[in-house]
Amino acid sequence: MYLKEFEVRWNDIDANRHLANSAYINYMSHTRLSFMLENGFGQPKMVEHNIGPVVFYEHMYYFKEVFPGKPIRVSLQLKGLSEDGRYFSFLHNFYDHKGRNMARCEMMGGWIDLTERKLRALPDELYQNLNTLDKTDDFYTITKEDTRKFGQTPNDINA
Repeated sequence: MYLKEFEVRWNDIDANRHLANSAYINYMSHTRLSFMLENGFGQPKMVEHNIGPVVFYEHMYYFKEVFPGKPIRVSLQLKGLSEDGRYFSFLHNFYDHKGRNMARCEMMGGWIDLTERKLRALPDELYQNLNTLDKTDDFYTITKEDTRKFGQTPNDINA
């Protein structure tokens, strides 16, 4: 499993003096980016293919509070991937310095063409790189229907 260690900084703490929700999101994003950079997804490659990642959702589950003073580790595993790489799902776990699981997050995202602003398949080279990530025990092949499994659609208001 891919792991990234973080020092809990003063600005990562909220009014309750524990790790703020936004810090969890930032740590997960940093962990994903670190894996990507180490596996061929650097800026030159993203520019070459004119792609960028987008997040569809992040579902957080909190088990224990995280306080400053001791490092934490954030894991990254591949939970799902579509056949063409257009959609991906990651599982993140947060561990304290003793290896206790403090929180978990399941997230799903996709790749967009930065000119067309539409979802697109991942180039084969990058697909192969992403597919090297350690997979969860419940890894699955994502379909378009899976991206809508929670039934959420826009609900506009009259302006």
